[in-house]
Amino acid sequence: MTSTVQPQIPIKIYRFHFKSPENIRLPEYPGSAWRGALGHALKRTVCVVRNTPCNQCLLKNACAYSYVFETPPPADAEKMRKYTAAPHPFVLRLPEKRTTQSIYSLDLILFGHGQRFFPYLIHALQTAGKDGIGSQRQIFELLQIDDVDFQGSSSLIYQNAELKPQQAAITPTIPEMPKTVELTFHTPLRIKHDQKNITVDNFNFGALFSTLLRRISMISYFHTDTPLDTDFAGLTASARQVQIAKQQLKWFDWTRYSSRQQTEMNMGGLVGSIELNTAGMDEYWPYLWLGQWTHVGKATSMGMGAYSINSTSLSVDR
Repeated sequence: MTSTVQPQIPIKIYRFHFKSPENIRLPEYPGSAWRGALGHALKRTVCVVRNTPCNQCLLKNACAYSYVFETPPPADAEKMRKYTAAPHPFVLRLPEKRTTQSIYSLDLILFGHGQRFFPYLIHALQTAGKDGIGSQRQIFELLQIDDVDFQGSSSLIYQNAELKPQQAAITPTIPEMPKTVELTFHTPLRIKHDQKNITVDNFNFGALFSTLLRRISMISYFHTDTPLDTDFAGLTASARQVQIAKQQLKWFDWTRYSSRQQTEMNMGGLVGSIELNTAGMDEYWPYLWLGQWTHVGKATSMGMGAYSINSTSLSVDR
């Protein structure tokens, strides 16, 4: 591995287009339903050692399901050795606007080495759609998959069981930093400080940035060949001094049922926007820009913590 002082995470964005035989009737926030269905379908697809916990399985280090969904830190890992799971190599990105029509699109964003399991994930998402999504088991037929670039342009790569050759994943180009930026949180942002949820009243840039920095560092360490090597303590400390110019946030409550824990779980978080005057923020800018694809906070793999950056002076659009 070669360490880098700037965040480098090769990323691929895939847009799955589905059709349902009836109008869409998914829950208000369906990220949990899609992630759960994907995980179950992927495990059924690849698991050859039934009724064995993943952490006890001889094949765990070579298994697509273990790597993508359990993501155990390797035995020789120098980070997160006390944890049972590292950040997953993917996030789901949900449609920003709810629709009642029969066509539905869902983005799968893969990081680094997660790309090598893309064919498995195609089969798993296709199977999940056939089995049904949500409590009402709505059926979704996979029509096609597009490869989407960082500017939003797309090209067809999968249709009628044919997967076309693809270009290698790359790290998004970091554009010049504008004088002011607006971060819009499209899905609930759930971050903690001192074991308590950050709310509208105590939201601050330091908490946001330290969470994002840790996530990007862990993704680059576990899923790329270029782990991040920077002044983590210095960046975290200086970020606490950054003031938010304008804040328009609100708390969004939602719950999901955890089949693993057999209980309802509160997954509320912050949605809305903040505005930043970027003078003196050059060292934070690459992380903020990259975070549009990694997401930030808890439950990112099911689509939470998604945000976009907007400014009329940006030369590159998300």
